[in-house]
Parts: sequence; structure tokens; C-alpha cells
Amino acid sequence: MRSGVVLLAALCLIYALAVPAQAGSLQQRDANTEWQIANDCTRKAFKAFPDYTPAGNAQRENYRRACLRSKGLPSPDGAAVQVN
Repeated sequence: MRSGVVLLAALCLIYALAVPAQAGSLQQRDANTEWQIANDCTRKAFKAFPDYTPAGNAQRENYRRACLRSKGLPSPDGAAVQVN
């Protein structure tokens, strides 16, 4: 009887330690997915507007922000301001 109680306690302890680890890995996977989407938006923006002029920089940033918004990720409000 006592060995059954010890076994049950050990199983409960293992489960209690495993659940937070699983939650952490899910959060990490979600964060990695968001980073991949943001990286993809940045790459598409550089491909669409490859020049490094102030106008090109503003267009690239506007494209990137629009892409992030379309994917449901946070992005700065408004349009990027073109600095002359």
C-alpha cells in the first residue's frame, strides 16, 4: 500500500513539473512563428523597395507595417514619415 502512495506521489510530481515545461514550449513556438512572419514581411518589403533613398525607406516601412497588420501582428500606428 505504501509503495502505491509513493508511486502516485512521484507521478503527480512528474506531471506537475511537465505541464509548465509544455506551456513554455508552446509559448516559444508561438513567438518563433511571429518572428518568422515578421521576418518574411521585412524580406518582402526589401524585395519590393530595394533602394535606400528616404522615399524608398518610407515606402519599405509602410509596406512592412501593412504586411504585419494583415497578418494580425502588432505594428506602429500610422504611416512611416519620409525624412528629406
